[in-house]
Formats: sequence, structure tokens, C-alpha cells
Amino acid sequence: MPHQVIEYSANLEAHLDISKLVERMHETAVGLDALPVGGIRTRAARRDVYRVADSHPDNTFINVTLRIAPRPAEVRQEVGEALFQALRDFVQPVFDRLPMALSLEVQEIDADFRWKHSNIRDYLAKRNN
Repeated sequence: MPHQVIEYSANLEAHLDISKLVERMHETAVGLDALPVGGIRTRAARRDVYRVADSHPDNTFINVTLRIAPRPAEVRQEVGEALFQALRDFVQPVFDRLPMALSLEVQEIDADFRWKHSNIRDYLAKRNN
């Protein structure tokens, strides 16, 4: 159940197509063997109230949090590096012109405190037949 949440400062919308960022990050996650396609969800959360560094209005940020079921450290490292590279590549033109803080964190979800219900995998199986 990999969930990617892309938080971003509202002032980025004038410079970056957030829908395309979500698409790129989702496609990258889908392309990683360690992440089950049927569980991947990617969404963006605009932050209207924020402060970055010295609070200058040009400062921007993107923080990606990937929440996954427990995986070995080397898998978490590989997944995190691939996603962070995709993020960096996508935002590079804006990064070159604006002050920007980028971050990505991989968090493991405790299975004892997670509840889920989905029929998406059933539909995926039907679509792939």
C-alpha cells in the first residue's frame, strides 16, 4: 500500500504543473518492482500557510512522504533514491530559478495499526486479461 503525498508551497503553482508532477511521481513508483501497482496512490497537498527559511515570499518547498509496508533497508533506500531523483529531475528548471527546499522521506506503516479495504486489484486483474 504505497502512498505518496506531495506537499508543496502554494507559490509553486505559478511555476510548476503540479498535475504533471503527480503523474511523474506516480509513474516512477509504478515502475519500481518493490512497490505493488495495485496499492500505489499518489496525491498532492497544496500548503497555503507555510514559512520557509527566512520567510521570503519567493522561497518554495516540496516534501514527498512515501508510506509503505515494512521492507528491507536496501529496498527502502533504492525506492527513495529513485523517487527523489525523479522529483529532482522534474523540478530542475524551477530549482534553477527559485529558492527551493526539496525533501523525501520513506516511512514504514505498522501493520498492526492499519486497516484497509479495496477491490482495485480485482479490477486490475480483469483489465490485464
